Amino acid sequence: MERRRALIAAVVTLLVVLAAALYRWYSTVEEQRKAVFAFYLPWDDSSATVTSLANLVDRPAGKHGHVYVGPDGHLYVGGKRVRFLGVNICGSAAFPSKREAEKIAARLAKFGVNIVRFHHMDAPWESFNIFDKRYGTRKLNEAALERLDYFIAKLKENGIYVDLNLLVTRRLTAADGLPPEIEQVEDQKVLGFFVDAVRELHKEYARQLLTHRNPYTNTTYAEEPAVALVEIVNEEGLIHSWLGGVIDRLPEVFKRELRAKWNEWLRARYGSTEKLRVAWGGPTKLGEEVLANPSFERGLEGWGVEVHDGAQASYGVVSENGKRVLRIRVVKRGTENWYVQFNYPRIRVREGETYLVRFAARAEKEAYITVHIKQAHEPWSALSNVVTVKLTPEWRVYEVALGVSASDDNARLDISNLGALETTYYFANFSMRLFQGSGLKEGESLEAGTVDILSPSDFFSRSPQARRDWVEFLWELERGYFLDMYRYLKGELGVKALVIGTIVGCSTPNIMAELDVVDAHAYWQHPVFPTVPWSEDWYVVNEPMVNHPLGGTIQWIASRRVLGKPYTVSEYNYPAPLMYDAETLPLIAAYAALQDWDGIFVFAYRHGAFPGDERRIRNFFDIDQHPTKMASLLLAHNIFVRGDVEPARTLVTYRLSLEDEKELIARGKVHAWDLPGAHHLGWDPAAPLVHRVALEVGAAAGAGQPPPSAPAGPVYRSDNGQVAWDCSRRGRCVIAVNSPRTVAAIGFAGNRTFELGPVTLAVGSTLLNGFGVVGVTSVDGKSIGESERLLLITLGYAANNGMELREYGSGKVVARVRQDGVELREFNGPVTCAGSWGSAPTLVEGLRVRVALKVGGSVEVWALDSTGARKVRVPVRYEGGSAVFEVGPEYETLWYEIVVSR
Repeated sequence: MERRRALIAAVVTLLVVLAAALYRWYSTVEEQRKAVFAFYLPWDDSSATVTSLANLVDRPAGKHGHVYVGPDGHLYVGGKRVRFLGVNICGSAAFPSKREAEKIAARLAKFGVNIVRFHHMDAPWESFNIFDKRYGTRKLNEAALERLDYFIAKLKENGIYVDLNLLVTRRLTAADGLPPEIEQVEDQKVLGFFVDAVRELHKEYARQLLTHRNPYTNTTYAEEPAVALVEIVNEEGLIHSWLGGVIDRLPEVFKRELRAKWNEWLRARYGSTEKLRVAWGGPTKLGEEVLANPSFERGLEGWGVEVHDGAQASYGVVSENGKRVLRIRVVKRGTENWYVQFNYPRIRVREGETYLVRFAARAEKEAYITVHIKQAHEPWSALSNVVTVKLTPEWRVYEVALGVSASDDNARLDISNLGALETTYYFANFSMRLFQGSGLKEGESLEAGTVDILSPSDFFSRSPQARRDWVEFLWELERGYFLDMYRYLKGELGVKALVIGTIVGCSTPNIMAELDVVDAHAYWQHPVFPTVPWSEDWYVVNEPMVNHPLGGTIQWIASRRVLGKPYTVSEYNYPAPLMYDAETLPLIAAYAALQDWDGIFVFAYRHGAFPGDERRIRNFFDIDQHPTKMASLLLAHNIFVRGDVEPARTLVTYRLSLEDEKELIARGKVHAWDLPGAHHLGWDPAAPLVHRVALEVGAAAGAGQPPPSAPAGPVYRSDNGQVAWDCSRRGRCVIAVNSPRTVAAIGFAGNRTFELGPVTLAVGSTLLNGFGVVGVTSVDGKSIGESERLLLITLGYAANNGMELREYGSGKVVARVRQDGVELREFNGPVTCAGSWGSAPTLVEGLRVRVALKVGGSVEVWALDSTGARKVRVPVRYEGGSAVFEVGPEYETLWYEIVVSR
């Protein structure tokens, strides 16, 4: 009986606890439900409401002539400075119907967009693209051209300029007059650097497109003043592709052409094999063994095996055929491939050294592992090149050469990537010795033209002079391609637009600076595809960039800016479903203005056919149906294009001469996608948060001008006082913008008060633990204290109805979004919503904000509908000389009009 009573009491207690928990959950859900509402910005709206910026541009685009580079290295038109806020139009979205073209152009103008980048017009996955597919890729599609012509004419009419991309994803075939092996090549763009027939096809397409006469403007694209920019090739460079292993994967028919040019270059420099042999040097003796237990004779002594969260593996040293073998059985792969790895730490290495690493290995399934040297301590940075090794079920002996790019007293030999595959790995007989590299290999001869091209995987097995020659050769070949294409566009075709080569990062600052405009791309937390690229197996890391002041896109972009050249960022975005993407455009706009860059382009407005009335977030990057990103364009335009945030007062420069650039590559200090920049030159990553930053390049590069003082944080305040990145609350950083015409709080503004000139913003709790964006901006261009019309914009979480966001790997729910209830929890790790993006409508968060204005007049506040028209009045009261009002989700809007009468 006592046991029964005790059991009943325990059950009752449990039910009470559960009831309380359920009550708390439902009350939380009820609060969250009230915080979100459906908000759709019509795809075809161009109404002249207070949210329209269409009247701020001269129409038509090009009325004052072509865009040109001024003596200060910035973009101008008609004698006035111009900054571009653009979007990418991708694939078949470049070819809308006439009605759609009219609506889209007018809508873009309303949101302050003043340039469109036409991207992926050559996309092979589109059934309707720029090519007439009956003729391979050598004849343009007349129907597509007619649609493109009308669209560009409508953009021009609305004051919107054009950026034409020439080579993006074109797929050449044997039908284009090339060897059949062309169809085996994954990345065909690189062939233009050294295959003459492919380069001629690049030129042929440029001629066909740019000399085509648009019947709606009666101009060719070569002469059209509304065409501001022409890009030669998207995200491509010869050195970049070589570092990424693209050259290694080419069929022999194309490698042969590169090898012939390499031997020709060496003959011009050295004249004979014997002179080359002397210059490159002979084989050198190996140094002493570095590893104390290379063959596992003492088990795992000195070695470490790591199995990280989510991965499962067993390991140990066993005997096999008379040798000691490290066996690692991976039974569950990790979220990251490096979640299973092993290493040998406590190795002292010095910059410029080369180590030859030998080992025997096999795997029960074909697998790829990586071998390199890295720090054995935080921040775990790479200290050498990374070599990928293919393992097979048969034992093989492998030999890799690792070049040390930075000194460290506690480095480790790292064998990683084992978490990519569920299989069993076997390793034996390691060796690691100092090595200076070899010169010519057996059978290599200049006279016979048999000196082989260098692979990134065995680059450091060659002597320092051989490595330097190879880099010099690639650098000259890459520069030659871009200058040849530039001369063709400007000289033979008469292109009046400014020409971009490709992005820095894929090519080098010194090469790109020889063209008209330097360009970059940047993404915060780009989607990761652990197995198959662009498959449903993906994740994004759910982190706000505001919490990473020294390790985000600002540093990535700023470190590559070239002094005296216009600088654009023609692709920029955060991917959905990252929960913190409201900060995307206001944040980059603030620092682009501070850095005095010349253009920002969102990637993308849309992929695929219009009209685009889905009323939901469609994919990672398209913003045309993303309400918070579209609304944030208004803040971005005023901050950046209108110039509300002024350029930083002090200019900091870093020297990157031609020789510096080549030396960084030859010493292995750079990688594919990450070619030389200021971050390779010992810069301070806080510098671009405070001052303007640029590279001094070319033969006349100066010594550089370091920052006057190193900002220590946790608050990084710009030297003009208008932007402050405040990380005084760990994990809850916020950026305050305080300019005369726009003020804003970006990031973890919740439960804080910001006094920004005549505006005081008190932000309440938010769904994302205080994260959100609140901005007040002048509509009429006057200062906030003098303006008669202001806009208040509040941005928070946004997701589709029915979307479920889960931890990648565990599947635990991070966000469950329903119109009748929203469940959220904080999680700053890898997440995915593959298969559950949800449906219309998109739900957005309404932030609770108390606003106090010291503007010296009577104030009216109106909640606006999705077109920017007034729908309901917000009560205003007066306290101590300020007009005070509160907004929140009950108004079901992201923006408010403030009218001041004096």
